[in-house]
Amino acid sequence: MVIHSDCSHFRGDVPCTPHKELGVHCDGCPQYDKISGRILIIKLAATGDVIRTTPLLSALQERYPEREIWWLTQSVDVLPECVHKRMAFTLENVLAIQATSFDVAINLDKDPHACAIMASVTAQTRFGYTWKNGRPHPVDDRAIPKFLTGLFDDVNQKNTLSYPEEIYAICNLPYAKQEYVIDDPGPAPCSLPSGSGPLIGLNTGCGNRWVAREWPLTSWEELVLILTARGCRVVLLGGPAEHVRNESIATSTGAYYPGTFSIKKFFALVNACDAVVTTVTMGLHAAIGLRKHVVLMNNIFNPHEFELYGRGVLLQPDKPCTCYFKHACTNPDYQCMEYLAVERVANAVTDYL
Repeated sequence: MVIHSDCSHFRGDVPCTPHKELGVHCDGCPQYDKISGRILIIKLAATGDVIRTTPLLSALQERYPEREIWWLTQSVDVLPECVHKRMAFTLENVLAIQATSFDVAINLDKDPHACAIMASVTAQTRFGYTWKNGRPHPVDDRAIPKFLTGLFDDVNQKNTLSYPEEIYAICNLPYAKQEYVIDDPGPAPCSLPSGSGPLIGLNTGCGNRWVAREWPLTSWEELVLILTARGCRVVLLGGPAEHVRNESIATSTGAYYPGTFSIKKFFALVNACDAVVTTVTMGLHAAIGLRKHVVLMNNIFNPHEFELYGRGVLLQPDKPCTCYFKHACTNPDYQCMEYLAVERVANAVTDYL
């Protein structure tokens, strides 16, 4: 009996999908998809970083055709279907990776566990970061620039490359503004505000890691009222961390807040929007990947790192941020995000529309 263990559909432990759906065997199977090798990507977290690493996929498929792509991550739900093996970060999957040979291994995380996995992988070619002398270490000179920006704030502030440009350089790939890759999330998971005006998503949170980037609650409330007066429909976006905040905004302004959703359903809601206003969050990268117009509010990060693909505008406070890459604002005199005027944000939305 013919067995095509080099087929992308082949599992080995259970029947493949073509057999279950069509009853075919390997010999003469019309869906035989020959795989000539494998590529491993290690990008564990955060979810937004995983999403903004997906621009690598198109270039990897072009340079390494007929290779199976494996991706080890803590955010499996955001990986597109073109990734052959979407692998959760578990001991079982790490063991499988360590027992497999790869043509190319890419690790873009500098966390010790990601680097240690990279050091244990068998691969002909490596890009990114590995483990050496008990510390994360660049694989080669290509990874040194981004390694340094993660060590020294002054070096980071001088960087003029976007994140996609940086990872393309690390992987020795030609960068041509390749887009994020997100599968079609389907229809919105809820009813949307009635009316004919454009639908504007307000992603009101900033997560718990970098609370220094938070825009005041009163500013969000004022923005809702201005956009509504200009004929826009407004929907509040966020996850569990933003739930109380969004309920408060909805109560005070009448803005529509449908609640929280799974990541895929959240993507579907973002996809229903005409434009999204956000700080630097997972929601930002979802909006970029879904090709939405983005109004990005940024203070503590290097503005050059964000690739908006000509579909958005980046706004920074009128007063300079003195808390670069800090968790919380430590300026005793002022909090810079209070000096990002609501009218500027509203105009950035309606000027586009």
